[in-house]
Amino acid sequence: MAEPKKKAASYGAKDIVVLEGLDPVRKRPGMYIGSTGADGLHHLIWEVADNSVDEAMAGRATSVVIELLPDGKVAVTDDGAGIPVEVHPQTKKSTLETVLTILHAGGKFGGDGYKVSGGLHGVGVSVVNALSTHLRAEVRRDGYLHVQEFKRGVPQGPIKKAGKAEGTGTKIIFQADAEIFSTTEYSLKRILEHVRQQAFLTRGVRISVIDRRGEGIDAHGFYFEGGLHSFVRHVAGGHQMVHPEVFYVRKEVGIMEVEVAFLYIDTYETRELSFANNIYTMDGGMHLTGFKSAMTRTLNAYARSQSILKEKDENLSSEDVREGLVSIVSVKLPEPQFEGQTKSRLGTPDARTAVESVVNEALKDFLETHPQAGKAWIEKVLLAAKARKAAKAAKETVLRKGVLDGLTLPGKLADCSSKDASESEIYIVEGDSAGGTAKAGRDRRTQAILPVKGKILNVEKARLDKMLANAEVRALVVALGTAIADEFDLSKLRYHKIVLMSDADVDGAHIRTLFLTLFFRYFRPVVDGGYLYIAQPPLYQVKKGKEVRYAFNDDQLKAAREELSKLTASKKAATKKAKEASDEALAEEGEEATSSNDPYRGISVQRYKGLGEMNAEQLWDTTMNPENRTLLQVTVEDAEEADKLFDILMGDVVAPRKAFIQAQALSVKNLDI
Repeated sequence: MAEPKKKAASYGAKDIVVLEGLDPVRKRPGMYIGSTGADGLHHLIWEVADNSVDEAMAGRATSVVIELLPDGKVAVTDDGAGIPVEVHPQTKKSTLETVLTILHAGGKFGGDGYKVSGGLHGVGVSVVNALSTHLRAEVRRDGYLHVQEFKRGVPQGPIKKAGKAEGTGTKIIFQADAEIFSTTEYSLKRILEHVRQQAFLTRGVRISVIDRRGEGIDAHGFYFEGGLHSFVRHVAGGHQMVHPEVFYVRKEVGIMEVEVAFLYIDTYETRELSFANNIYTMDGGMHLTGFKSAMTRTLNAYARSQSILKEKDENLSSEDVREGLVSIVSVKLPEPQFEGQTKSRLGTPDARTAVESVVNEALKDFLETHPQAGKAWIEKVLLAAKARKAAKAAKETVLRKGVLDGLTLPGKLADCSSKDASESEIYIVEGDSAGGTAKAGRDRRTQAILPVKGKILNVEKARLDKMLANAEVRALVVALGTAIADEFDLSKLRYHKIVLMSDADVDGAHIRTLFLTLFFRYFRPVVDGGYLYIAQPPLYQVKKGKEVRYAFNDDQLKAAREELSKLTASKKAATKKAKEASDEALAEEGEEATSSNDPYRGISVQRYKGLGEMNAEQLWDTTMNPENRTLLQVTVEDAEEADKLFDILMGDVVAPRKAFIQAQALSVKNLDI
């Protein structure tokens, strides 16, 4: 059962404060929603839905429903107090119209309507209105249903009473303007991820998503009594917990509410999520800084009080304490100070003090009452500290070797002569044989070749010290020139195109995935900077006599065969002699002779599975020549989703990987048997 609505402060026309007009929104939509692509499109839903969640945080709502309707329409309904409809004293228009047509008109810029809010009630809804072809607002309030419609932000008449209605609440139905957005197709998966997150952060509120776009109805509901306690277990996924107990605290400090949950899992990575008024602060901020400080100080004090750390031992570092830590920090406060237009970092200084004091006190009590959890955590942290020292020694050895020996680069590296990183490329090639072919066929001035032998270490399952002990990884670190871990410096990258070139088979795909994992985990700025690429060698060679074509997929194969067939027919018509000699020529070339009715007679097709099947000239023409080649640039649009996928596919836990394979089995293509 949802929690009963709390008695809340009054919310009327006097609580709506007007700051400025709406005109700039359609001219520069990116300033308000970030982009006019898929991100901006979904941001419209977030703005409207976050207002409904704010009603829940204010104690006036227990249910939020998001409906995806045909023709790109979206409806968001809540059972909150309903946007006020009376005449606003400042604008002399209805308060509903004021909220929907004037930027920065809302209950969160003064008044008693909201003490804490995440959405931009007034800002967000008015922006959604301006960027929608059509918007309809329905408000249940004062015993009536009030309705007003808009087109591209312009009222289509005054607010009207559409009859009597029970209860209270607001329903906003809008249709994104196709003239503004490059796409108007909503992703159900993306919406569900956002809604699940909001439901975790707003305990006791039911949030539903209903997709009515297809023939049937696809409905999803989210309701979590546990709040962050449930959320942190969800983020941990199928990983083995170091200790089954979850640390959780929720406490009010003055006018601020602090909620923190964490647990340790048996892995090396750190997963930290932080929120301010339900807004995901991607870059952390003061609240996360306070949490890190409290964790490090308290666990050091505990380790010394238990004589685990001796007087001569150095303190555990924040890096040690956070290895394998899954944590969520959420603060709710009036008038948060965000840094940047996207609110990715919280800058409110008081948030650090509040979180630090709450976690310090609660964690001390927790460790006293849960000694087994404390012991398990400290053992995990001490192992991380030991590995950190080993990794530091290994890293210094690698970096020192890279500096002292070459300016002697790895012996297997065939470097380019250019020292200009902007024009230099490095091909990471599978196998010494293919590496030799690539070296023979390359442009020596701008293209470097680094052959790798076999499959490199899976870094998802290894700490930095073990990773740097791997010869192939070590050679790559030195070749790139950026160093690694905390010494990483993107400005020292020696090549602005790093190209992964592997065979077009299962082993090649595995090797490519291992390198993608390495770059995602340890060279992430290289990926974010757009420097990582995947080569696309051809899958087929199509040959007819001296005519040769290359195909990268089945459609191109069909087109190449048809082209050569037509070319042959044209030549036969032009010269009788060629036609008479056709069968003899085919026999001499060893090509398969077929019936004269076969349009592809005499055309041979070779399916490449390895780069070594091509000679240097062919590899250059098809895969390395900048004028002909196709390179796929590696990007990470959703880092959190990518992080989970790498963890599933490359991590230690088998069950999630098995479930993923079962779910994707029917969509597999080109599987080698």
